[in-house]
Amino acid sequence: MPLARSLSMTSLNGLPQWEDEDLPVEDLLLFEISWEVTNKVGGIYTVIQTKAKTTADEWGENYFLIGPYFEQNVKTQVEFCEPPNAAVKKAMDTMKSQGFQVSFGRWLIEGSPYVLLFDIGAAAWNLDKWKGEFWEASNIGIPFHDQEANDAVIFGSLTAWFLKELSCQFDDKPNVIAHFHEWQAGVGLILARSQKLPVATIFTTHATLLGRYLCAASIDFYNNLDQFDIDKEAGERQIYHRYCMERASVHCAHVFTTVSQITATEAEHMLKRTPDVVTPNGLNIKKFSAMHEFQNLHSMYKARIQEFIRGHFYGHLDFSLEKTLFFFIAGRYEFSNKGADMFLEALSRLNFLLRVHKTDVTVIVFFIMPAKTNNFNVETLKGQAVRKQLWDTAQSVKEKFGKKLYNALLKGEIPDLNKILDRDDITIMKRAIYSTQRHCLPPVTTHNMIDDSNDPILNTIRRIGLFNNRTDRVKVILHPEFLSSTSPLLPLDYEEFVRGCHLGVFPSYYEPWGYTPAECTVMGIPSVTTNLSGFGCFMQEHVSDPAAYGIYIVDRRFRSPDESCNQLTQFLYGFCQQSLRQRIIQRNRTERLSDLLDWKYLGRYYMHARHLALSRTFPDKFEMEPSAPPKTEGFRYPRPSSVPPSPSVSQHSSPHHSEAEDEDEDERYDEDEEAERDRQNIKSPFSLGALPQGKKKQHGEYRN
Repeated sequence: MPLARSLSMTSLNGLPQWEDEDLPVEDLLLFEISWEVTNKVGGIYTVIQTKAKTTADEWGENYFLIGPYFEQNVKTQVEFCEPPNAAVKKAMDTMKSQGFQVSFGRWLIEGSPYVLLFDIGAAAWNLDKWKGEFWEASNIGIPFHDQEANDAVIFGSLTAWFLKELSCQFDDKPNVIAHFHEWQAGVGLILARSQKLPVATIFTTHATLLGRYLCAASIDFYNNLDQFDIDKEAGERQIYHRYCMERASVHCAHVFTTVSQITATEAEHMLKRTPDVVTPNGLNIKKFSAMHEFQNLHSMYKARIQEFIRGHFYGHLDFSLEKTLFFFIAGRYEFSNKGADMFLEALSRLNFLLRVHKTDVTVIVFFIMPAKTNNFNVETLKGQAVRKQLWDTAQSVKEKFGKKLYNALLKGEIPDLNKILDRDDITIMKRAIYSTQRHCLPPVTTHNMIDDSNDPILNTIRRIGLFNNRTDRVKVILHPEFLSSTSPLLPLDYEEFVRGCHLGVFPSYYEPWGYTPAECTVMGIPSVTTNLSGFGCFMQEHVSDPAAYGIYIVDRRFRSPDESCNQLTQFLYGFCQQSLRQRIIQRNRTERLSDLLDWKYLGRYYMHARHLALSRTFPDKFEMEPSAPPKTEGFRYPRPSSVPPSPSVSQHSSPHHSEAEDEDEDERYDEDEEAERDRQNIKSPFSLGALPQGKKKQHGEYRN
């Protein structure tokens, strides 16, 4: 037997290195297979898109993505070209000669990775044959009415066929690593293993199918993980065949990974296999040359949101916009899973607290969750029209006023301010004021909902009575559509909107990772998450005092729903008590955490998974060095030396605490000193060492 190649985690460009030159490193090809390559459906698209640059930097021309071909996506995202690799080209030509449509090009995102796209519709004529082959390989039957599962069979069969044609050209050399994301791509993995292809396989689940369904049914999921009859639950929800596809993919893969520790625990019970590697999701972090540029962007986009508020609340604008905070929740419309139910209940309690303490702070909360609508609400459109009319009136009067003032000053006179505005100007201004009169409350939704009476958010708003009354200190706006810079109501992209808000609130019950609070963090916007989200657990592990850095973690795992709701209310109320200075300090700290979420650090978990797959698939040719896997133990952002800016850490009995306390706190805060200390911590965040031996972690046990 030849000597095994020793895989190193610190190898050049992320590729395995070894001393024997029989198999050049350049011969290794990495394929990532996902239904969301060039095809945005959910969060997996963000994972693959943002990770592409880091992986392309590591693997260069040897990195390929495989996905479905959809004309509307390809037109705007893909630049066609010829495959640079002769083996890939030959495999594609073989498939094309059989009448199947295969496209190749560069995905026009950062990193410009190569993409291989299969036309699912053009291959549908072979579906029955492929379903039969899949049955023979796995004994899993696919109902004809489940289009998504049928598409997965077509996609997987084409992927396995391609990998077979490719690997046949390499004789017995281990040249291919195939990384499959989610059950839609899993059929290809199952078929590749059943055909005994010489391919190192990895399967990543970003959320278990059954976990999402069970949590949506308001079941006490995490306290009963080991109690569920898995087959029965999947059958009752008519997803048994999908569940079998997912579970078979998990057990066929050489290496099984998932995105967070909380999902690893879930997968252990739902899919009956403990993940080999946890691969946290990252983002591409772009630092501004000026340290406080993100603060300037916050001010700029906050002003844009304030303009929308002036129109939406015309006639009821009896609160100060300078003392108004903007909170938001965004994501798929999963009322319970995303925590919208708890958020609304907490807002009701927050409204009570703010009114009782007679605070002058107003909170406006946006729900950015797409739902079925007819069109924009007429009253909402009218509000923006009234605002624009008032602006135009003010500009015309200002122009006339300016000309008269200018002429008077030229003559060396101080104008009589009582005569500088004539009767027509007064009449125009009075008409403008009368046009702002309103005989109804500002709407709680910006669109006409198709099923208004059964909408869970609107029904909860009716129950708790948050109708945007003048006396309410918390006001609610449901925007049931994704944001767009071309919208006539709120012309902002999602990123611009997030930068303009003060706090993102995501009290999710089921959130395997949670990109929304992560995106807030890299933009320097504080956020609320939970210890049931992958992001929340990740931050608890890496930051000694998350709240001081603007990451508020609600305990939804070990507290009752009412206790969790009270904790969320206290977080929100404490945030409302902060001074402007405290919020600025906190945003600076939040933005510094962005290094922690950079793919250039988190990408090494994927690197470790690939090395592990090679060593398991070809143990006579590859072996892992004892320095793997990567660990993050011991790397934690310290608690800031100054007093944390959030009053929620030590609640005052009254919101009117002394200004002297604020001054003392500001004196103890040295931003440059704190930033330098954080930079020292982030320089070498991951220690490479052997997997610690010791007792197995019990269910529900986490490092805090």
